[in-house]
Amino acid sequence: MNAKVSAAGAKADIGRALRVGVIGAGVMGSNHARVLAGLPGVLLIGIVDPLPEHRTRAIDLVGCRAFESLDQLFAEGIDAVTIAAPTHLHHEIALACIARNIHILVEKPVASTVEEGREIVAAAERAGVTLMVGHVERFNPAVAAIKQAISGEDILSIGITRVGPFPPRMSNVGVVIDLAVHDIDLIRWFTESDIVEVQPQLSSAVAEREDIALLQFRTASGVLAHINTNWLTPFKARNVTVATRGKYVMGDLLTRQVTECFGFKPDGSYSMRHLPVGHDEPLRAELIAFLDAVRGDKLPAVSGDEGVASLEIAIRCLESPARPAASTMRKGPRRIAG
Repeated sequence: MNAKVSAAGAKADIGRALRVGVIGAGVMGSNHARVLAGLPGVLLIGIVDPLPEHRTRAIDLVGCRAFESLDQLFAEGIDAVTIAAPTHLHHEIALACIARNIHILVEKPVASTVEEGREIVAAAERAGVTLMVGHVERFNPAVAAIKQAISGEDILSIGITRVGPFPPRMSNVGVVIDLAVHDIDLIRWFTESDIVEVQPQLSSAVAEREDIALLQFRTASGVLAHINTNWLTPFKARNVTVATRGKYVMGDLLTRQVTECFGFKPDGSYSMRHLPVGHDEPLRAELIAFLDAVRGDKLPAVSGDEGVASLEIAIRCLESPARPAASTMRKGPRRIAG
């Protein structure tokens, strides 16, 4: 009860600057600190990382204080944190923050396992603190334009390509957790429906974990979706296509160009137009949304439950046995729906 009162008090106290910390001074954490340092109504207390080289980089980039341990940050008194530490540490760090009534944004994926993710969600609910999951792609202006374009439409299919070269940073996860979880979240968000069927095809061509993934899904609303992701492409590509009964929307998430085809005629002709797309930095928009939720102005843009649901589907992709190629082969031309 005291925890909930304390958290509610923090949300109600909108007249002062929020004291915010960042946990993890890698590339993402350093960017969190950079953005937070420039936001009005925010006092960036510092960034935590056990590695001296990471702390030095954060100090050079942001000019903020850097701490070696969580306890040092906690001792400064903070209202909220963003957690950009390695995924296997999310559970421990999140619970430690929640126990101190500190509001948290946890980078995707929310945790290493579904069970750990659910424990974080349950702890945040008991304490009455804000929990948001960092699925930053939702805040890409091109994604927002696609979402608006298909609002109210009868969606038939979604195709997403997210490919690029092998990341220079060492990682203990493959492309499904590192990349595809972004697009699993987008499919659920676009359709506003749960994913009920998963058909993955995975391969490890040059890495220890899967570096190629072709994933097929069906949502509860009947939408067919697929994700093509790999670490073998020499350049980055981020493309989304959505087919509805009334239009076909194409979006390039890197160039932020979104095109809509509509007005289909019996003779095969149609009209095409480019949609307006904003210029906001996705990470800045995400952090503002988190701080708005902390202040009590809005609900978290990506709830803990949503983060756990996307993680659960990603893990199902890794656990589901691939079907033998012979069982999926067809003879003759395929009929294309939509």
